[in-house]
Amino acid sequence: MIADLVITGGTVVTDSAQFRAAIAIKDGAILAIGDDAAMPEARERLDASGKYLLPGAIDAHVHFREPGYTHKETWETGTASAAMGGVTTVFEMPNTKPPTGTVDALNLKLKAAEAAYVDFGIYGLLAEDNLDQLEALIEGGVAAFKCFMGNTFANLPAPPSGAILEGFEIVARHGYRVSLHAENASIMARRQIKLREAGRTDPLAHLAARPPVVAVEAVSRAAILAEWTGARIHILHVSSGDELRPLREAKARGVDITAETCPHYLLLDEHAYTEKGSLIRVNPPVREKAHQDQLWKGVADGTIDMIATDHAPHTAEEKHNDDIWCADCGFTGVETQMPLMLTQVQAGRMTLNDYVRMTSTAPAKAFGLFPRKGALIPGADADIVVVDLGREETVDSGVLKSKGSSTPFDKTTVKGVPIHTLVRGRFVMRDRALVTEAKGHGRNIRRVQQMPLPTPRNVDQTTAAIIAFRPGAA
Repeated sequence: MIADLVITGGTVVTDSAQFRAAIAIKDGAILAIGDDAAMPEARERLDASGKYLLPGAIDAHVHFREPGYTHKETWETGTASAAMGGVTTVFEMPNTKPPTGTVDALNLKLKAAEAAYVDFGIYGLLAEDNLDQLEALIEGGVAAFKCFMGNTFANLPAPPSGAILEGFEIVARHGYRVSLHAENASIMARRQIKLREAGRTDPLAHLAARPPVVAVEAVSRAAILAEWTGARIHILHVSSGDELRPLREAKARGVDITAETCPHYLLLDEHAYTEKGSLIRVNPPVREKAHQDQLWKGVADGTIDMIATDHAPHTAEEKHNDDIWCADCGFTGVETQMPLMLTQVQAGRMTLNDYVRMTSTAPAKAFGLFPRKGALIPGADADIVVVDLGREETVDSGVLKSKGSSTPFDKTTVKGVPIHTLVRGRFVMRDRALVTEAKGHGRNIRRVQQMPLPTPRNVDQTTAAIIAFRPGAA
């Protein structure tokens, strides 16, 4: 058998081991892993001596803005940025225009995603007004659901707890995971009104409007509703040390709850509001140094399962404003995550195996993609990143592929850079250059693996009957 590609000389890194080996690839999958001499003949060979071979990163939290906000980002530019950053699979959020709450809206997004360089999953919206659409969205091809418990870009209304409970019950029956923007909308709205009335327009006003209690309450509430229904849930962008307690307590009770944090919460603190101004505005906010320290402890002890980016691009004009309430929330991140975090690996904050676990293996398992994704084993998709840990670069917002390339990490020196990215065996980035011919190579990864159905802690027969009812049924 002749392989399409054999990568030789590199060190293979998994979530639990590192070893010198070659990887043979055929028809988009890993054919074999072993000694260089044991590899089959190949149409092409790549010498990765001195480099590390990682499973491609899976970013479970990106906003590519299309359809509706293509002046900020498109599927082409967003996935190009992912390819440059060693990210081989992305999960894209539903707060586009229209929001991904119906099958028609999903189909618009799937059409736009035909330009993708990397593989992708699409989040369906879970809101109060589309509970009757959730099963149709599953049939239509979503990979998971997103529920906005607090306000963010596009100002989608936060559903009341009753609607969240019903949504959890519906989605739980199909084994899909619900990701949550876990902030209490009511508390934030009241505090923001009072701050604006007091004339606060400075960057720190945004932090004051969203204290940790808004997240602690929402995480706790979501965990209780998940425990009640058997729903699988994922807490997005954990920003405070206080959220770790309800996360640990829920996990100890057996709730299927996972959590992510982002590089900006691990690497920035309250000084960023002075140094970066309105650029730093993001939901939830970057917090004080004490929270950063607690988050690193959560990474170390496994309370935080994943690292994602909340890639949320805007134009420079939309990000920079003297009135913090007029600056859009979020910034680019999918291209810078790997270099930033590999730098932390080399600083001793985490191991390379930890990094692979949190950026590849854990998200693959949580969203039902493992071992097709998130693993370097025979039969898995050949999603591989070749990393040079000795290479230093400086983050330059001017060369990032994202259309809205503003980043608080501009001019940051990093050590450890992806130099080749392969998605299902095809180069989408090679020698630090985008392979433009790979545009459109990405595919929808829904139903790669069927998730087993959960057992709810409590079965509410009354609510189940309401959900099962269909007008006109006998």
